[in-house]
Amino acid sequence: MKQVLFLTNYPAPYRVRFFDRLGETMDVTVLYTTPTQEVTERDPKWYIAAQGRFRWVQLSRKKTLGGVSVYTDVVDWVRKPYDAIVVCGYSDPTFVLAMVYMRLHGIRFCMEVDGGVIRRENRAKFLLKRSLVSMAHHWLSTGEATTAYLAHYGAKKDRITTYPFSSLEEQDLYDAPADPEEKAALRRGLNIPYKQMVLTVGQFIPRKGFDVLLQAAADLEEDTGIYIVGGEATREYIQLRERLGLTRVHFVGFQQKEVLARYYRAADVFVLPTREDIWGLVINEAMAYGLPVITTENCVAGRELVRDGVNGYLVPVEDSQALARRVNQVLAEGPERMGRASLERIRPYTIENMVKAHEAFFESGR
Repeated sequence: MKQVLFLTNYPAPYRVRFFDRLGETMDVTVLYTTPTQEVTERDPKWYIAAQGRFRWVQLSRKKTLGGVSVYTDVVDWVRKPYDAIVVCGYSDPTFVLAMVYMRLHGIRFCMEVDGGVIRRENRAKFLLKRSLVSMAHHWLSTGEATTAYLAHYGAKKDRITTYPFSSLEEQDLYDAPADPEEKAALRRGLNIPYKQMVLTVGQFIPRKGFDVLLQAAADLEEDTGIYIVGGEATREYIQLRERLGLTRVHFVGFQQKEVLARYYRAADVFVLPTREDIWGLVINEAMAYGLPVITTENCVAGRELVRDGVNGYLVPVEDSQALARRVNQVLAEGPERMGRASLERIRPYTIENMVKAHEAFFESGR
């Protein structure tokens, strides 16, 4: 049985499910750098427990080196004889320590990143990223956009392997979009009175661009409700809604998966007006529920999974008019066709297939 070590930040639910599945066929150890209680932007109910099919370790020997906190016990783990070591990113100081140690001691490792957006930056920052990314011997990529990002920072294209990145299990995929009767019943149960419904899911942080959606809301067709689900609205967003007089915009707090599923199935179109997302797993989830998706050109999941006019649209960042125009277009043309296209597009993107791709990579010994 292959012995695999992962170094990552904290136990995100999709990663826990992935590690549990991979642990059915491989001996998996996962090192976490950040205790969950320190991840303040996440609701505690977001986390899930592991099923016991992998070994997890919270790194604990914390030291401050040059004003930067690192967990030095990571070195004790990466020096052990694993068949493969995977570092999930490169920006965490503990990751950097591990990578430098492995590079100096001739220990091969793979770098896995969820995505990345190439942006303008000064030469010093570019060279620093390039030096970190290029340390790996192999790279695992979520698709074309991520591969271009990795290559931009020094990864060798012939050593990049792609895999279907997802938070979904096969059982999470629907066979078809919700029909009008199902939507009507769900909306009654959720007290949604509108003829048409726009949904977005996420935290109320500037990067998600919910303020852009609020600015677009005034230009949406009459009898269209906008629901933002996921976190507690901050005072800034509440005041913006009041200032714009947006009575059809509703803030819904964090919801468990069963309730969130009702919102997805009740909606007509999913919108993620993000300023930047290195992936954006809510795109996968919306498509699995049979929804058209409108997101921005800086959402890597959108660039990989959304095809203009087929299952949604990409719009420029910060462009509320373009966002409103595309939402109105999808609602006017009928979202069912695009919803079916979303379902077909997302079917290969499951945790089961994510595991299979990793198994094949580890078995190949690359």
